[in-house]
Amino acid sequence: MVLTVITASILILLGTVLVAGGAWLATLGGSWAYGVAGIALVACGILLVRRRRRALAVYAALLAAMAVWSLWEVGFDRWALIPRGALLAVVGLWLLSPWIDRTLQAVPVSPSSSWRGPRGWLAATMLSLVAIAAISITRDPFDVAGSLPDSAAAAAAAQGRADTPDAAGDDWPAYGGTGLGQRYSSLADITPATVSRLDLAWTFHTGETPRPSDPVERTFEVTPLKIGDLLYLCSVRQHAIALDAATGQVRWRFDPQIDVGHSSQHLTCRGLAYFDSSAGTSQAPASAPDAVQPPTCTRRIFLPTIDARLFALDALTGKPCLEFGEQGVVDLNTGMPNLRAGSYMQTSPPVVADGVVIVGGAINDNASVLNPSGVIRAFDARSGKLVWNFDPGRPDATAPLLPGQTYTAGAPNNWAPSSVDAQLGLVYIGLGNRSPDQLGAGRSKQVERFSSALIALDVASGKLRWLFQTVHHDLWDRDVPSQPSLIDLTIDGKRVPALVLPTKQGDLYVLDRRSGQPILPVRELPAPASTVPGEFAAPTQPHSSLSFMPAALTGKDMWGATPLDQLLCRIELRRMGYDGSYTPPATRRTLVYPGNLGVFNWGGVAVDPVRQIMVGTPAFLAFTFELIARPDATANIVSAGSSEHWNENHGAAYAVKIGPFLSPLGLPCQAPPWGAIAGVDLRSGQRAWMHRHGTVRDQMPSVLPIPLPMGVASLGGPLITAGGVVFYSGTLDNYLRAYDVTTGRKLWESRLPAGGQATPMTYRIHGKQMVVVAAGGHGSFGTTLGDTVLAYELK
Repeated sequence: MVLTVITASILILLGTVLVAGGAWLATLGGSWAYGVAGIALVACGILLVRRRRRALAVYAALLAAMAVWSLWEVGFDRWALIPRGALLAVVGLWLLSPWIDRTLQAVPVSPSSSWRGPRGWLAATMLSLVAIAAISITRDPFDVAGSLPDSAAAAAAAQGRADTPDAAGDDWPAYGGTGLGQRYSSLADITPATVSRLDLAWTFHTGETPRPSDPVERTFEVTPLKIGDLLYLCSVRQHAIALDAATGQVRWRFDPQIDVGHSSQHLTCRGLAYFDSSAGTSQAPASAPDAVQPPTCTRRIFLPTIDARLFALDALTGKPCLEFGEQGVVDLNTGMPNLRAGSYMQTSPPVVADGVVIVGGAINDNASVLNPSGVIRAFDARSGKLVWNFDPGRPDATAPLLPGQTYTAGAPNNWAPSSVDAQLGLVYIGLGNRSPDQLGAGRSKQVERFSSALIALDVASGKLRWLFQTVHHDLWDRDVPSQPSLIDLTIDGKRVPALVLPTKQGDLYVLDRRSGQPILPVRELPAPASTVPGEFAAPTQPHSSLSFMPAALTGKDMWGATPLDQLLCRIELRRMGYDGSYTPPATRRTLVYPGNLGVFNWGGVAVDPVRQIMVGTPAFLAFTFELIARPDATANIVSAGSSEHWNENHGAAYAVKIGPFLSPLGLPCQAPPWGAIAGVDLRSGQRAWMHRHGTVRDQMPSVLPIPLPMGVASLGGPLITAGGVVFYSGTLDNYLRAYDVTTGRKLWESRLPAGGQATPMTYRIHGKQMVVVAAGGHGSFGTTLGDTVLAYELK
């Protein structure tokens, strides 16, 4: 009887909370289901105290009603069904136990007769829940099954085009494979049939461990280069390192001795750039060094650093090329306004084309209204002399800045990798918006024009050739985050030079790279207005017909471990300001979905120029914004007690409080999947397949590392090979995985020692195709930190 009373008390307490919370949700216009469920639980508890077997009948009716309601809301999505039914099902099993049943019998009965009546009804209801669970395991409403054209069929359709741009092959001479940014290799040794034979060939450790002075955004995001028999990479602390591509042994190492501390927002180096001065272009990889050494610094590695320097290093020795700039380095702080320690940095590799090295720069987000410039500069790749500068605040003045002059403060900046078409003589550069990101009042005409836009600049002169804006009057930090991927498409039987541009909001723009005109349709759709005094929001926003922008969240999308935290997420959704993906920030808490992580980020997408397809890894996580009025220009409001000052917006009218949309238990309030992998036919703009990818293994307690395949968020880019395999490592769990390009089916996986938030690359050395990935984790993403580079080969 004691167990029954305890059970009844728990049910009455749980029911009372659900009644109160359900009533609150109902007054906000939400579902009545929680309140009704609460009433049923209270009634069941009271009947248990009175030892009435009708308690089991009431509970059976509750389970049946919740099952029907759940299926109506989310269908057979097992991950969405769990918070609605798992806890209640466990309680149902307990109510069926003999310890409860014997206390509800007025007189002893036989075991068989005890299953008649209410107990039998509850048992039958439980069996129906088992059936629902079994069905949900066999299907996934999110999954899109399909196939992309295989390489043979695609090549035949393209009539074996000999004019397909060269892809990375034995070498990997640029961040995205080549200057085209395709993340595609023509190597085909590794196929769906052979990938299971991949095994670890060697590992390399940078030896760099986290320090107390490191910023939170400590990330190992590098994609190495491979030229000849050397592999080149940069470490978290910006060391340039050359490894033997066959063995992983260190050939040389260069330490730029960077200045880093809490004033720096990032500690990141995504990659290096390569230049062969004897060829005059970065598009042709150098041959392997041999016994006859070339002149010093004929082959160069360019190293950008977070303290705003650009080094030119001899590719064979790692020594500075003394004729470049001042003893091998160019100071990128020259001409910068509003400089403060750590306020201007390089996190992505430069672009080398036609004898110039083109450099953008990252600016600290939401620290102050007084920011450096987002100028883009081209330096002579041999001498380091400034050739041109494109300042978004003065876009027509591309002649080199004179001594003593400064660039336009706060102009939109370029922090993501860029791409180049050597034949057209154009470099394609994505721009962000002016910081503070969530405050648009007072932006100049030029800032409005270039914010969150893709620009095409003439490589020789820096002149603007065209511009395409992806967000109007950006108030959501929706910079252009990804390297454009350049690919030639067959449209109506004609070859069209195109580019694919992923965005944080999830739109993928497919543009004619000669003119910036859309190839796939783009239309303007209405967007909600701002409620902040003195602010405004653009009345319309562009939307591409090829998009992974998630549908607006509703109550049925809320999630949790139990009905209680799911209920609280529903209440919070109703309380917040939310009117779709372009809900403007406000002085009340607002929902931002897609959130700050973006659907796509710096990893971009991979494209196959033969199949004319794309593989991407969209992420789906909601965030919240809240503008908080500042009492003065310098006080810390949202970061009080911290040595950092991000989101304070010193000098602005408001600070901004930003965070993920989480339940009281720290779980995402929205149901999974939070990440996927998808294949798209670029000629039609249609998704061919899409699957959840990644597990929560490394978010579970270490004593219970269950790899639940829910689909997790990711950071990093995919790699496509001509062998028909996609490699990806950026998920929240520590794995490198291989997928079939045609169907998206997972083929192989290997456990990594740390988070793989980097883009894999591949090359051939001594007749063997290798796959290399950096596994060092991501501080703010929360994955395991480390210092390892791993190389795999077929065994």
